[in-house]
Amino acid sequence: MKNEQTTAVAAGKTKQRSKLYREVVRHRSVYLLALLPLIYYIIFKYVPIWNAQIAFRDFKAVQGVVGSPWIGLENFKEFFNSFYFWSLLRNTVMYSVGKLLISLPLSIILAIAIYECTRPVLRKVVQTLAYLPHFLSWVIMYGILLTLLAPGDGVFNDVIKLFGGTSIDFLSNTKAFPWVVLFSDAWKEMGWSAIIFIAALMGIDVSLFEAVMVEGASSWQRVRYITLPSILPVIVTVLILKLGTILDAGFNQIFMLYSPQVYSVADIIDTWVYRQGLLEFKFGLATAVGLFKGVFGMILVLFANWISKKATDSALF
Repeated sequence: MKNEQTTAVAAGKTKQRSKLYREVVRHRSVYLLALLPLIYYIIFKYVPIWNAQIAFRDFKAVQGVVGSPWIGLENFKEFFNSFYFWSLLRNTVMYSVGKLLISLPLSIILAIAIYECTRPVLRKVVQTLAYLPHFLSWVIMYGILLTLLAPGDGVFNDVIKLFGGTSIDFLSNTKAFPWVVLFSDAWKEMGWSAIIFIAALMGIDVSLFEAVMVEGASSWQRVRYITLPSILPVIVTVLILKLGTILDAGFNQIFMLYSPQVYSVADIIDTWVYRQGLLEFKFGLATAVGLFKGVFGMILVLFANWISKKATDSALF
């Protein structure tokens, strides 16, 4: 009896493996497409985790990762006890949260405006102009901003002087610089970020709009009672994912725009790590800060997901 049961179990497992093999063969094109990003993540994301132990070592390139002496949490202590720690954290969070509060609503508004537009030519022109800045590097964007904001002959300062005002050096003024960072980022990324919301809008059942139009609903009422509630899960998902990168305030942008005159309001964790960790060859310190950012971001995502699930019944997982 026992042998028969064992044989039956073995036959069942063989049948399951055969079924799984047939399903893989049947959908082989999908698995082949998924293979490339899987290989990418294994090589560039998971394999380097082994080197994260540099954060706990006094890393010496000659001695290698394993050969470098173990120093525990000393690199973390150096970062946390740094004179600039709180100002770096403040600036980083300020820029990240500011970009989120400005760019996310503008992206949603742009997506809804494009979706509601009834003129195909105008829609395509606006989409193209909104997407274009995303494909420009911050080196090019810096040149454009310099043309617009230069204290001598910049377009903005020409307008200010035309109305009798005094020219402002936007990129060297500690009060103006944060606004330049926030709005230039919104200008560059708003159109690209709107794509996901446009895709979500395309999935709304058209019959819902037809029904409320029969009832005499205005455009604002359609947006308020149908459009926004329909894309709320997507908005929540995007918000949660962005919270995971709250300590990534945009190294490329800040590095191109800032100068020693505005270090007090411009220096963020990544720029400080670049100077301290890379230029001074403190690789252990740089790795420790990166590990801190990753763990903090993960905790924030989990917390935001829990809050979202409790408050809106919509969450990432």
